[in-house]
Amino acid sequence: MDVSPATAPDRQRPPPTAWHTVSPEQAMNILQTDAARGLSEAEAAARLRRDGPNLLPAPRPAHPVIVFLRQFRSPLVYVLLAAAVLSLGLRHLTDAGFIGFVLVVNALLGAWQELQAERQSANLQGLLRVRATVLRDAVAREIDASQLVCGDIVALASGDRVPADLRLRETQGLAVDASMLTGESVPVAHDAALVCEETAAVADRTNCAFAGTLVVRGRAQGVVVATGPGTEVGRIASRTTGTAAGKPPLTVRMERFSHAVAIVVLSAAVLIGLVAVLVHHQSIFTMFTFGVALAVSAIPEGLPVAVTVALAIAARRMASRGAIVRQLPAVEGLGSCSLVASDKTGTLTCNELTAVELRLDDGTRWQATGAGYRPVGEIRRVDDGAKADASTLAAALHIAVACNEAELLAVDGAWRTRGDPTDLALLVLAAKAGINRDHVLAQWPAVAQIAYEPERRFAASFHRRDGSGWVAVKGAPERVFDMCALDAAQRTLLERDVNAMAQLGQRVLALAEGKFDAGSDPASLCIDPVGLRFRALVGLIDPLREGAAAAVRQCHEAGIRVVMVTGDHPLTALAIAGELGIAAGPDEVMRGSQVQLASPAQLSEAIGGIRVFARVTPEQKLAIVEAAQSAGHFVAVTGDGVNDAPALRRANIGVAMGRSGTDVARDAADLVLSDDNFTTIVAGVEEGRIAYRNIRNVVYLLTAAGIAEVVTVGVAVLAGLPLPLLPVQLLWLNLVTNGVQDVGLAFERGTGDELLAPPRPSHEPIFNRLMIQRGVLAGLWMSALGLALYVWMLHSGRPLDEARNALLLLMVLLQNVDAINARSETISVLRLPLRNNPVLLAGVAVALGLHVAAMYLPWLQGVLAVAPPSVFDWLLLPALAVSLLVLMETQKYWRRSRAQSA
Repeated sequence: MDVSPATAPDRQRPPPTAWHTVSPEQAMNILQTDAARGLSEAEAAARLRRDGPNLLPAPRPAHPVIVFLRQFRSPLVYVLLAAAVLSLGLRHLTDAGFIGFVLVVNALLGAWQELQAERQSANLQGLLRVRATVLRDAVAREIDASQLVCGDIVALASGDRVPADLRLRETQGLAVDASMLTGESVPVAHDAALVCEETAAVADRTNCAFAGTLVVRGRAQGVVVATGPGTEVGRIASRTTGTAAGKPPLTVRMERFSHAVAIVVLSAAVLIGLVAVLVHHQSIFTMFTFGVALAVSAIPEGLPVAVTVALAIAARRMASRGAIVRQLPAVEGLGSCSLVASDKTGTLTCNELTAVELRLDDGTRWQATGAGYRPVGEIRRVDDGAKADASTLAAALHIAVACNEAELLAVDGAWRTRGDPTDLALLVLAAKAGINRDHVLAQWPAVAQIAYEPERRFAASFHRRDGSGWVAVKGAPERVFDMCALDAAQRTLLERDVNAMAQLGQRVLALAEGKFDAGSDPASLCIDPVGLRFRALVGLIDPLREGAAAAVRQCHEAGIRVVMVTGDHPLTALAIAGELGIAAGPDEVMRGSQVQLASPAQLSEAIGGIRVFARVTPEQKLAIVEAAQSAGHFVAVTGDGVNDAPALRRANIGVAMGRSGTDVARDAADLVLSDDNFTTIVAGVEEGRIAYRNIRNVVYLLTAAGIAEVVTVGVAVLAGLPLPLLPVQLLWLNLVTNGVQDVGLAFERGTGDELLAPPRPSHEPIFNRLMIQRGVLAGLWMSALGLALYVWMLHSGRPLDEARNALLLLMVLLQNVDAINARSETISVLRLPLRNNPVLLAGVAVALGLHVAAMYLPWLQGVLAVAPPSVFDWLLLPALAVSLLVLMETQKYWRRSRAQSA
């Protein structure tokens, strides 16, 4: 008995094939399927078991416990954990408990924020979860696209999303919007009869249709050649999950700082302990206990909480401005980036084709306002001296709506659209002049049409109009010119206009009209019209998003380079880049083919002068990001399509569009823009810089306090003086000075100058020269005042406990004054109203209140060895503390004066 190909028992996987290089018949033979019957249900079930469902690869969401434990991956946290274990071993339960409390709170905050962000950005229904019309057992039926297998015969119609990668076998005027995959903003005509070169890029494989793309017009039938992970979409998603993610800059800087803090503090504690034991013959156990207390006090255990709070606050602020944060360090990362590599289609532009210009046959030029598929705007004549005739404009617009298959309907106060983007753009253009397609067709009913096909390059619609026959034609200018009655001079002028419009990045369409015998048989009309009257050239563009140009300008003012990376044509990309202020000339444009040929070193060098990368593939986009990083940039990549995903993941900060973006892009990104607005990136940069500045303020506060404590204790021990503070007093000082104030600094608002400074150098550590100057100056001043007070009181005959009590109070006052001073590195605190940060103000008040209460409550007096100070001490110590504020204000004034004179 003969066995048909569709039911053959051989169920081995088909060999890897470049499907665009074989004919439809060859593809079907390789896949063992039948054009008339399709696969049998039994064979389809077997292939489904073999290949798996037609679904994109998706990473499993992390369990909340795993997300919680992930927060402990930090060198500083490791040091604090070690200190907690040591304290626990020495029975310092208060100390160990406090450190543990800080670490747990930090982890809970970070985990909560990450889980919240995942819920906020979740819209992961998958590009392939659609319905598909498939031929099985010679019967056409609709199934869930996840059940498709290689060899299935699938039918496509206008408006369908392609459910899997197909080798087309029949096409009828098929045009596909593949912008989410290739970056092309204009639908591309497809032809099943073509056989492409093996080296053809995805955008040029027009005999195939790829999963996730959209059919905008025409019909087709194709055989499934790849599903799920094997599709172009799936391969990009797999590359995305396999691409090493770049570390956000804050993570890098915090790791450097954490290592430095741990080494310095632990070394100082060991050195002080050795000197005390070996030189001054202190007890080993006493000094070990003291060393642990000093290490715990000097190590900024409040830093992780303060950093997390600062990032969480910035994340909430960014969410209110349209940006959802998926990873907390990405908040500051966007503010650190020195280069933004942005996709064009759907990111800088609306991805809604719009008619913006008409050049009529009477010599007049008209411009249309408004953008996108909402018919809001008007058509205005450009004043070039020519005589305007409104009837000529109306004639052109009647052609635009008559030769049109799109739908534009007002439904419940919103506009619903369906059809080819070009047709939609023409409908919207006509609607702005009050011309409605339904009304035109009611007056002039259609009797025949010629559908647009790539080989024809035009479309025509035949109507009965006022008892006569009328034909409306649209198409490529040169094709329509051939059908019009034009002399050489007229054609030359029109071709000049076409070139001028193309130089502006416009896609140009020609409109013409003519007559036919109204008594003709409609079937005889489907021939190319001739002798037409040319009526208009229409220029169409994918318009800029509102505010995109201003956002690019703000990025430039903030010292951030904006580079366009797109799959679109270089001429179109350059025109859009010119409008945005990204590029000025063709010497700033690089083609994908040039990227392919360039070595990594050459590409890294080219980053300095190139502003537009056009006709690039996903692999080339990834190479561009890596080249920019090797050139020293912290790179943010924006995008919405599947083709953006690998670059989004590899970038230091990936920014995806939330509304129009694909799931793959959102999953790869660190930030998701819920409003799809490029301008939100500027808000993100501002909030990121505010967050980083607040983190620096926290680091300064904790560093200055650590320096003060280590130097005070170290000098006293080296000088042979009694320990200036007991271990329990060091821990108490740590609690009332670093417990709330550092978190309060994280709530500081912006000062309005965040976007006036250039990005920080990528190699700059968080502990830079300015912070060293301020931290050392404040720390040494506090230690000098403390030591002077301590020595003076001992030499005055005051008891040791009284001297320690006064020193502890002075340190509490100094470090709380420094918390106020830490609100800005450069701006005087006198210009920063305290009401702008009530959290910090409350923290300082609570800390001082706690210490005052401890000095007056008997049970705490015994634990901490403190007592109420004398009236003289109450007058002296606050005055000494305020001197720190005067000193740091003087330092800020000196720096400002030097900067102004430079």
